[in-house]
Amino acid sequence: MAKKTVADIDVQGKKVLMRCDFNVPMDEDCNITSDDRIVKALPTIKKILDGGGALILMSHLGRPKGQRNEKMSLAPVTKRLSELLGQEVSFAEDCIGPETKAKVQSLASGDCMLLENLRFHKEETIKDKAAKEDAQLRQAKDDFAKQLADLADIYVDDAFGTAHRDNASMYTVPALMEGKPRVIGFLIEKELKFLGETLSNPERPFVAILGGVKVSDKIGVIENLIDKVDRIIIGGAMAYTFLKGRGKNIGKSLCENDFIDEGQKLLDQAAEVGCEVVLPVDHQVVRELKPGAPHRIAVGDIDPGYQAVDIGPIAAQMFAQKIVDAKTIVWNGPMGVFEIPPFDEGTKAVALAVVEATAKGARSIIGGGDSAAAVKKLGLEDKISHISTGGGASLEFLEGKKFKCLEILDEKDTD
Repeated sequence: MAKKTVADIDVQGKKVLMRCDFNVPMDEDCNITSDDRIVKALPTIKKILDGGGALILMSHLGRPKGQRNEKMSLAPVTKRLSELLGQEVSFAEDCIGPETKAKVQSLASGDCMLLENLRFHKEETIKDKAAKEDAQLRQAKDDFAKQLADLADIYVDDAFGTAHRDNASMYTVPALMEGKPRVIGFLIEKELKFLGETLSNPERPFVAILGGVKVSDKIGVIENLIDKVDRIIIGGAMAYTFLKGRGKNIGKSLCENDFIDEGQKLLDQAAEVGCEVVLPVDHQVVRELKPGAPHRIAVGDIDPGYQAVDIGPIAAQMFAQKIVDAKTIVWNGPMGVFEIPPFDEGTKAVALAVVEATAKGARSIIGGGDSAAAVKKLGLEDKISHISTGGGASLEFLEGKKFKCLEILDEKDTD
């Protein structure tokens, strides 16, 4: 069932607690290098402020491991958000405690405040499994979450990037706010619409493109997609686990030997249901991976002492041909070490093929993470149907996993 959004509730005169994903990249001087995640939260933020709500924003930034770390403070986000909104956003130097509560109580309709990094408190990231097994941990997580829950009348979740996690702010807080409105923001609504509709009712041919380093990270995705897609294109380092299982010499290329048999089972399953699996037939290889390293093309087998760092030109052309006629495309993971030219050529070829297919009417979804970074680096993000804001979350969605932090939120009325 569809979830209620901020468009379905009245926020006038209410305190609204909104979970965002402001985990933005910063340089050594704490300057924000990309405000994309802040910008994407603006529609939901503006809807609440324009509706007369007093808005309390919360987020994490980095992995401070339960300790205050000024390098991971959300203060710079407050400044940038104020600029984008054209109004002052106040900042609470902690996310809980009496001073924070007093600041929240002083907020008037249309005011906006950002709380300090949730992960400065270790209770934010206590896993539910650990909490169930340890009463002391459970109590600590509940006490932390209750202080957040008591700040507001309404809970809004617009942080798809952490939707697969059982963090206190994502699950325990809304669980404690049962009986109060608990809804999603426009960003999560868009994610669920694109990802959900794509998997449940794709236009064909439906092509999945998977890359990155580890087969182990993608096994669940492949298993879930085998009987849904027409083709699976596999590149990146993960391809060499499959190729080694097929008897190919892969030199020093990365390989998860413990998953070779699992990989071959997946290939057999795909063949049984008529799902075409496309693997690279040639490779850019190096003796040592570093900028400016001498490289060459290896067709078929890779000599000992060499490591594959990208798909080769034949594979790039083959992959593109398998993409351009698609009507639905899901892509997660680059084809090579795209951060180091010229080992970005395979990823670039795939990106251009996805853009070409999209221009012809295909629905294309980039599943966050490195593949999203690669597309943005190439300046092609505006030519893709949807780029997910959650790498890990989109992967788990493609695996068919349920997100319990979303399941407990309010459903739309069926009338």
